[in-house]
Amino acid sequence: METISEKRERAVLAGLSAASMDESERSTEQSMEELAALVDTAGGDTVAIVMQSRSTPDPRSFIGDGKVQELKELIAANDCDLAVFDNELSPSQMRVLSEELGVKVLDRSGLILDIFAQRAQTREGKLQVELAQYKYLLPRLTGMWTHLVRQTASGGRSPIGTRGPGETQLETDRRHIRRKLQKLEEELAAVRKVRSTQRRRREKNAMPVVALVGYTNAGKSTLLNRLTGAGIPANDRLFDTLDTTTRRLMVDETTEILLSDTVGFIRKLPHHLVEAFKATLEELSYADVLLHVIDISSPEWEEQARVVDTLIRQLGAEATPCLHVYNKCDAYFGILPHGEDLVCLSAKSGEGTDALVARLSQMLARGKRRVTLRLPYVQAGLVDLLNREGAVLRLDYGDEGIDCEAIVTPNLYGRLKDYIPDYREEKEPWED
Repeated sequence: METISEKRERAVLAGLSAASMDESERSTEQSMEELAALVDTAGGDTVAIVMQSRSTPDPRSFIGDGKVQELKELIAANDCDLAVFDNELSPSQMRVLSEELGVKVLDRSGLILDIFAQRAQTREGKLQVELAQYKYLLPRLTGMWTHLVRQTASGGRSPIGTRGPGETQLETDRRHIRRKLQKLEEELAAVRKVRSTQRRRREKNAMPVVALVGYTNAGKSTLLNRLTGAGIPANDRLFDTLDTTTRRLMVDETTEILLSDTVGFIRKLPHHLVEAFKATLEELSYADVLLHVIDISSPEWEEQARVVDTLIRQLGAEATPCLHVYNKCDAYFGILPHGEDLVCLSAKSGEGTDALVARLSQMLARGKRRVTLRLPYVQAGLVDLLNREGAVLRLDYGDEGIDCEAIVTPNLYGRLKDYIPDYREEKEPWED
């Protein structure tokens, strides 16, 4: 039986590198390659790429009339459906380019939002995407209603009896979107409240939280699957994971953690998108440890790592202990990084994951100690406490009580010190 495949849209890409732009906003060969990967993720095919260098962006068409004409010819010659710009366009520039090129025009922010809309699965994820889309749409409404003016008159003036409907509709839409924004923000506030309750419960249970962060397509989901058997989709495409996935993982005989996968970061991530996803990403500031996953096989890995570090700072999580995890080491042929706060591994093959778990155990076990206890039978209930909050290594039931060897946390050590033979209160150096 013949299957009907969905037609993929054909896209021409355009980017501008202007001296007046901030360096992070300028288009480069690498950012254009990334844009092509985003188009592929969205379900399109890139047929041509155009780069432009100017001292400043053209206020009307962004890339200048000459490049617009070149784009127009490329679109006609390649039967393109859309033009995608690597830089953020103003509403008026987007309107002008749509009219001049005769196809749908998207900027990088609009493309990322489209991908997010496709990928979101949970109610929370969909709420966050919808909020970001409305924030993106609001300033662009004016251009969407110019067709009403064109229908009633030329030159932008309406004849008597036809003035007003476009503006009235525009204001109606603006009010509607503002109401929607308010409602969405209230719903996301409710999500935050639920998260806060869950977080307090975790703190009460003393279960450490470890968050996987990193550039999109760095291999975070593959690593989560490797460590926990989560079975979540892990494909070689950008933004494959949007909704946070959390799984339990035993890192040693005493410590069970919650390991969370988060949405991948990307350069030029729209500010309103970061804002919209704070309900998910705020988990980073409450995590006990961050695992910053870096795709070391990428030629751009250093720049990608800087982008992630900047966004971590924006989200207020820079004080959280961070372990750098250099992934895809099996595809890297240079000298691997080495140091105390990093691990090199391949999440795909599993090589190096044991070293990661051991390193995590060390980071989370700071302050834990091995002790020998002698418990009187009247305090036999403390064995249950040790099993819950520590790790019992040996139990011997004798005539005078229970001899027990265990690994305990600093809090548990303080509570059980009376049952440690020959216990002496530790003194500060200045007390000697």
